[in-house]
Amino acid sequence: MDSQLTADGAALRLFFTDDVYLVNEADAQCDASVSVGNNQAANPIGNLAVQPNAVIPVIKQESVAPVIEPAAPIVAQAIEFKYLGNNKRNILILVNDEENEVSDDAGRELLRKIVKSVNLTANDFALLNYAKYKGTGFKQLHEHFSCTLVFAFGVTPAHLSMATAHPEHSIVLEGAVRMIFSAELKTLDQNPAGKKALWGSLQSLGL
Repeated sequence: MDSQLTADGAALRLFFTDDVYLVNEADAQCDASVSVGNNQAANPIGNLAVQPNAVIPVIKQESVAPVIEPAAPIVAQAIEFKYLGNNKRNILILVNDEENEVSDDAGRELLRKIVKSVNLTANDFALLNYAKYKGTGFKQLHEHFSCTLVFAFGVTPAHLSMATAHPEHSIVLEGAVRMIFSAELKTLDQNPAGKKALWGSLQSLGL
């Protein structure tokens, strides 16, 4: 059987219509070596091999704690009290009326009689409607008015954040401050027994 291999150029052209080039084997190996070298240059860590038991250093990033600015101190705002009178003798009169500046007509008349009975004028005291300053404690009032005597009509020790529950119509002491607690003026006006008890305490004030 004849061999089908042929080296005849005319015969080869019948099978290969494209151009055929002869590549020298030594040149091909050189080109391959250059190609590998170029790949290594482009990716220098692509063929990096890790040796067994090799210690890979770990770069530790130190965490930086955030700087927390101290909070600004809370400054209590001073209360601007609006009151009647000049407070020259540091006497504080508290009323507690949601509807009127001081009280109704009967309550205002009763207060005039009380003030007159102890020889006080508007220059001597400060008259404050506590209904407009709910939650204000005795300490705040004392610091603002420097009061040495307090008449409280419709304002209780609990309203003023005081620990002691004092009886009505009696002179009591809170530190060095004398205090008299009574009912709201218009309620007191309808209570003859309360007015009588209050009158007895007023006479012992020695004003």
